[in-house]
Amino acid sequence: MKQRLIAIGESLHASIPEMGRVMRELSSLGPDAYSAPSKHLDCIRALIESQAAGGANYIAVNLDAFGEDEPQVAIDMMREYVTLVRKWGGGVPVCIDSSNGDVLIAGLKQWYNTAERVKVPLLNSVKIYTMDNILPLKKDFDFAFVGLLLSEKASAGLGTSNSVAQMHELAKQIFHVAVGQHGFKSEEIFFDPMVFPLAIDMPMEPGVPGYTYRTFQTIKKIKADRQMQDVHCVLGVSNCAADLPGRKIGVCRAYLAKAMEHGLDAAIVNVAHRYGQVEPAPDLLELVDAYAKMDGTLEKTNRAVELMSKFCRDLRKSTE
Repeated sequence: MKQRLIAIGESLHASIPEMGRVMRELSSLGPDAYSAPSKHLDCIRALIESQAAGGANYIAVNLDAFGEDEPQVAIDMMREYVTLVRKWGGGVPVCIDSSNGDVLIAGLKQWYNTAERVKVPLLNSVKIYTMDNILPLKKDFDFAFVGLLLSEKASAGLGTSNSVAQMHELAKQIFHVAVGQHGFKSEEIFFDPMVFPLAIDMPMEPGVPGYTYRTFQTIKKIKADRQMQDVHCVLGVSNCAADLPGRKIGVCRAYLAKAMEHGLDAAIVNVAHRYGQVEPAPDLLELVDAYAKMDGTLEKTNRAVELMSKFCRDLRKSTE
């Protein structure tokens, strides 16, 4: 828990129900929505400022929820929010977060659309099958990026997720193209082997390791690769607690602690929860540790199932 954690503030995300509502209502205020005073704009400003004050190294903006049917809406909104982060972020750079390459490019160009001197932004994410469209932008715009360790074959869903060896190979391919062809420095590359919810992290067939095991072992393998020395590993930690009946912040805190033991040095988090600074509860560390060790053997799988069942039973008792 002593190592430095690069914190990427996650709160400006349109998929968060309350934030999505504020963003939607703000966008409906007309052409001056992002400049004229309003309670909605005040809310966005307060959130940007609080993340900067809370120690965020980057302030992420994700607007994919607005671009599902109309991609141009997400593009236009990303330009506005990038400008707001630059205006109110106190010098903290933006993390432009989108599954749409056009949104990433629009946000990157808007970040540098100023006479001010700004810090290098982070783009999340680049994949093996999208890197040829994004990485060449390095010659015109300085940026760091998150490499999502997902193959085109596995992009249809987490049920076809890659093995540790496959994710390590994807990382090496992205690394060599980024460094060798486009001039990125190792420390400008963040690899994301992805978080899977603990609540449904059960192998579908005997002998197959769990997703958490694969994620943590991939981090360990990348960090041990001397050719990729100084790259970062990052996870969207909040996803680990999806569908759990309670104690979600505590579970995230324990998950992050275990991931850091394997070499994680960056995380997409709610900085207000002080992840990486507050010690996690021992019982939750034990729970996450069981999933981190679920290597496909029946004994390890049964242990994780046993602890998850106890976790859920205890929560039910506490609310009865």
